[in-house]
This record gives sequence, structure tokens and C-alpha cells, in this order.
Amino acid sequence: MSQIDVLSVTKLSPLLEPQLRAVFNLHDRLHETNPAAFAKIAPSIRAIAASGESKVPASLIEQLPKLEIISVFGVGYDGVDVAAAKARGVMVTHTPNVLNDDVADLAIGLMLAAARQLPAADRYVKEGKWPTGPMPLARKVSGARLGIVGIGRIGQAIAQRALAFNMSVAYTARSAKADLPFKYMATPEALAAESDYLVVITPGGAGTRKLINADVLKALGTKGILVNVARGSVVDEAALIEALQNGVIGGAGLDVFENEPNVPEALRAFPHVVLAPHIGSATTQTRQAMADLAFNNMKSHFDGRAVHTPVPECAAKG
Repeated sequence: MSQIDVLSVTKLSPLLEPQLRAVFNLHDRLHETNPAAFAKIAPSIRAIAASGESKVPASLIEQLPKLEIISVFGVGYDGVDVAAAKARGVMVTHTPNVLNDDVADLAIGLMLAAARQLPAADRYVKEGKWPTGPMPLARKVSGARLGIVGIGRIGQAIAQRALAFNMSVAYTARSAKADLPFKYMATPEALAAESDYLVVITPGGAGTRKLINADVLKALGTKGILVNVARGSVVDEAALIEALQNGVIGGAGLDVFENEPNVPEALRAFPHVVLAPHIGSATTQTRQAMADLAFNNMKSHFDGRAVHTPVPECAAKG
């Protein structure tokens, strides 16, 4: 396999890169850093190593006549033109499930941090303000109403954690799930109107772009808190900033943004907004599991075995 040429289209995780280099002939972002060298190697590239934030457009796929597989280190793959890959018979894989717990944990953490204003409380003590008097009262989480936008495996993991806080749970998705005990709402706006906390965990992509818009935020209301652990594209960021500025909603906890790693100054300035640098799966244990799965998907393919976790479009028959 050391003769199999693999193109990385992102700075690879240090947990994944050594595994790939030990087995494959890895070319690090040549299409961006050295076009001449890339032109020479492109006819030999048989695999792409990508991350969940990578862009793999049809134009890149077309330059790789021997491409067989795109292995994504991440559960999201909205930057990959899967239709173009399928048209060429190229397999696309990702790393779902192994990060469910971490993302669900962070969603609950952001909800608690935004509701109880934990970062502000930390600063209040460290800056010596406590002797001047108590902080303003915060919001209760236990017993509140949780709305979940997207009820896949991570959404269900969030719901299970919320039940431990005695929260009522409702959700919206493309369709109702008969096997789930939670209330289904047909639209995000309807769900927001019945929620104290609205957690977004739906996939990114064109179908969900700006799904959480000004109308949804208005429905969430002046005491409502938005938590986004999905993709920055799912929330209309300009509408969110306006809603926060005008008190349309009560606060937010955000792990993802429209133009990462660039976060608008307005969002960074709000005291009632808790921000994280896209760390949903960022624990050593989970990132190692993701690296192992991304590597094994690629190795299994070249070993002539079925890949472990194809994206749904590539797993579907026909």
C-alpha cells in the first residue's frame, strides 16, 4: 500500500496523519501549495483524506481520474460533492457515532453555561467583583422545555441527558419518528415557540442553510436560549446577532459559526453569549476513535473489504 497515493485536503489530525503515512504515500495539500507538483501526481491519486470542514468539489474530483475513496475525519461532510463522487463510482466515508457522547455532552454544557452564566460568573470572581455584591439572577435549566432541531443519534443522546434534568423534550425533523417518545413539531418555528432552550444538531448543507432564521428566533422568545452544535450555516448569523442585540432572545451557546475560525466581533462582545471554538468532538478519546475509523475506512477499501461507515448516500442501494 506504500505505493498508493493519497491526497490530504486539510491539515490532518496528528492522531490520523502518522497512521496514513505508515501505510500510504501521503501528499499534503499539494493542490493548494504546489500546483505544478499536484498536476504531476494527480493522475496517480487514488484516495483523499479530508476533515468535516474540508471542501472537495466536483472540480477537484474531476482532476483525479484514479480516485476511489474520500475518507472524511468527521461526521459532517457537506463540503464534499457526494453526487459528483458517486457519479464517478468514488466511495465517501465519514466517522459517525464515535463522537455522539462528546457532542451531546457539550450541548448540555453550553446550555448550562449560557443559562447559569458560568463564564461570566468565573470572570466575576477572578476580577474581584464578588465583594461588590451578587451577580444578577440566572435561568433555571431543570424542568424546562427543550426543543431539539434534528433527532439523529446525537439528538437522541442530547434528549436522554435532558431527561436527567427532568426536562420535557420535543423535536423537529424531516418526519416524525414513531419509535421516539418525544413530541414532534412540524417546523423549527413551531418547536421554538414551545421551547425554553432550542438545541440545533441537524446536518449542514444546502437543505438546512439558515434554517434557524429571524422567525424562529422570534418564536423562541425573550427568555429563550439557542444552542448550536451543528454547523454554522444552519443559523442565520446576522439574524442571530440582531436578535441578541434587540433582546429578541435571552442568550446563546455556540460551538459553530458561519465563517470559522472568524467570529463576528458582535457575537464575541455579548455578555450573555457563550462561545466555543468548534470543540464538539475535541477529547483525546473521541478524536483517537475518529482517526482510527477514518484510517480503517481507507485501509479496508484498499484491502478489498467493505468500508465501515459509508455516508448514507453511498450506503444506499442503487
